[in-house]
Amino acid sequence: MPRESSGRRRKTSLRPGTWICKVLIVRMNEGVEWAVHVCLLLDWMGTGEPVSTTRLAAGYELPPPYLNKQLQALARAGILASTPGARGGFRLVRPLEKITLMDVVTAIEGPDEAFQCTEIRRQGMGANHPESSFELPCTVRTAMRDAEFAWRRALAAQTLADLKAKTERMSPALGDRIRAWYELN
Repeated sequence: MPRESSGRRRKTSLRPGTWICKVLIVRMNEGVEWAVHVCLLLDWMGTGEPVSTTRLAAGYELPPPYLNKQLQALARAGILASTPGARGGFRLVRPLEKITLMDVVTAIEGPDEAFQCTEIRRQGMGANHPESSFELPCTVRTAMRDAEFAWRRALAAQTLADLKAKTERMSPALGDRIRAWYELN
């Protein structure tokens, strides 16, 4: 709240309905990037056989224990299958055409909305306002929700097959280079 030079709080008058919510924006963790790359990698490898977390991690110089957590999340979401044992590892369960970017984000980050409105407009200067002052939804919440829904729709509209095709147009020999690297390592 604004303060006068004496340090006392100054009364601020805003018209009802012009409140602001606390904004909480969550950044996507790097596990989403890793998960998408590994799904593409498993498809380019083309064996259909399980590949160990250690081998998958080596291709990108990632820490195997942390990558394994991401791969387990993909397995719980039905994107990968996990095979235990010395010859175990992970393999794709669904074709890339049936996996969207939103599927991967949801598997790694969870289904919750990134923005959580905490209704701070009802606190402080709004605490003594009648309930009718809050009948309309908070405009910050509405704007953030609209933006997030647009983002989720865009991710749901892109499959990993779309990404693979675009990548192969940009780098036609990438699949061959990946298979060659894994044959040597």
